[in-house]
Amino acid sequence: MIEEMRLRSLGVIAEATLPLGPGFTAVTGETGAGKTMVVTGLGLLLGQRADSGVVRAGAAAAEVTGIWVVPDEGGVVERVREAGGDVEPAGAGAAELYIGRTVTAEGRSRASVGGRAAPAGVLADLADQLVVVHGQSEQLRLRSQSAQRGALDRFGGESVRAALESYRSAWSVWRSLDRELEELVTSHDARMAEAQALREDLAEIEAVAPVAGEDAELAARTERLTHVEELRIAAATAREALSSEAGGVDVSSLAGEARRALERAGEADAVLGEYAEQAAEVSFRASELAMALSSYLADLDETGPQELDALQERRAALAALVRRHGGTLDDVLALAATGGARLAEIEDDDDRIDQLRAERDAAASALDDAAATLTERRTSAAERLGAAVTEELHALAMPDARLSVRVAPGTPSAEGRDEVALLLAPHPGADPRPVARSASGGELSRVMLAIEVVIAGTDPVPTFVFDEVDAGIGGAAAIEVGRRLARLAETSQVIAVTHLAQVAAFAGNHLTVVKENDGSVTASSVRRLEGAAREAEMARLLSGLADSSAALEHARELLELSPARD
Repeated sequence: MIEEMRLRSLGVIAEATLPLGPGFTAVTGETGAGKTMVVTGLGLLLGQRADSGVVRAGAAAAEVTGIWVVPDEGGVVERVREAGGDVEPAGAGAAELYIGRTVTAEGRSRASVGGRAAPAGVLADLADQLVVVHGQSEQLRLRSQSAQRGALDRFGGESVRAALESYRSAWSVWRSLDRELEELVTSHDARMAEAQALREDLAEIEAVAPVAGEDAELAARTERLTHVEELRIAAATAREALSSEAGGVDVSSLAGEARRALERAGEADAVLGEYAEQAAEVSFRASELAMALSSYLADLDETGPQELDALQERRAALAALVRRHGGTLDDVLALAATGGARLAEIEDDDDRIDQLRAERDAAASALDDAAATLTERRTSAAERLGAAVTEELHALAMPDARLSVRVAPGTPSAEGRDEVALLLAPHPGADPRPVARSASGGELSRVMLAIEVVIAGTDPVPTFVFDEVDAGIGGAAAIEVGRRLARLAETSQVIAVTHLAQVAAFAGNHLTVVKENDGSVTASSVRRLEGAAREAEMARLLSGLADSSAALEHARELLELSPARD
């Protein structure tokens, strides 16, 4: 429920506060005073598109704020907290929610929810749970198939809602399987080509059988063999210097001579004895290194041009693999590791297609059952909705009208397989025709109101906003519209912008938009009417004269009809 709404610099309204509250609130005013700005402001709070044209001339920005009373638990509060905002406790399981919207003269828009800045999309999310707005555009929307189906589903209550949820679940499963199957079948040829290419790649890699790190090892061995003569000369020279095979002076003999000299003198000085041990170590290390070099030379003698050719061939084979399958040898090895799994997956396509076909057929059967149940429940609800709305239309000065709801096979979608149409026969003997072609603007307003009054019994909405729902009607029909709005207000908050006294008379809360002119600037404000002031406004609506005795008497007579007077 909207407790209060404040408007600043919105259209012709300079500044206004609308005390709303529960029950039925009527908003009236002279033509051009800005009544529709109330609905415009509410639309901004509900996330509708912002337009710089709503900003009052000369103002920097238009501001709209609203205070909602909502349950302190549930979807509304959860969505507010998801957006970073919060609500204020109001007691008795209720909370106050503050929503704001600012539109600058340049067209920029800012929104706040629960005290925190939020995208306008959050306002739109909340709108679905807070308010139903009916205006001329909504009447046009009622002409659409989806809106008519939605009205029937709302009236159907839990029975239709449960069937629709089951259908949507079955539709989701079937659609997912159907899409996967379609993708597999469509891409079958391409996947078979991919499989063939993978087989060839894996066969080539398997034939070469590369090993991780092999390319680096082969490069080192090739470098060695390329310089084998230089390596042989260096190793032989070093070995000869360490341990001469020709009997010449070498490191081993010199180290041995040094050890013996130090050992003889070591009897006189222990320090030289220690040095003798170090000289012995040098002699041993020299001999050990000479033996290692001899082995190295022997290994060099065993290698030759044949091994170098083999190494270069192997490196060329690895390089060819790398060029064709990846930037490095590791990439080639990765392809070998993952290619097999991918090939197995592709080769399993035929089995997967057969499996998917079976699963999709089973899902289609379940979907058929869910669709049949949904159609059955919609058909049952359609009969009851048609009868109930027809009864309401008789009370809304359409005594001969008959509304029926047709449920027929339609294009399957996530909403079912039913095409729902509201058919109106305005007088006896007339064939029922879609409301889009058989109802005038005033009749469509009454059909819409009758539907909401009937649906409110099974699917109540916190707040209804009607923007000139009484357009195109008057007299007794207008009185009955007022009665229905008052009845709707027994379970929901109702806000109606109206130009008819017959409708406004049934409101428990009457607000008027007053146009003031200081000689240069026209502005509007909002006042709450009671007593004589309300009677004067009712007289103005009736006759255009606020002080007409006859109009005043008629106004009082109308006000006596209001249940708010009881």
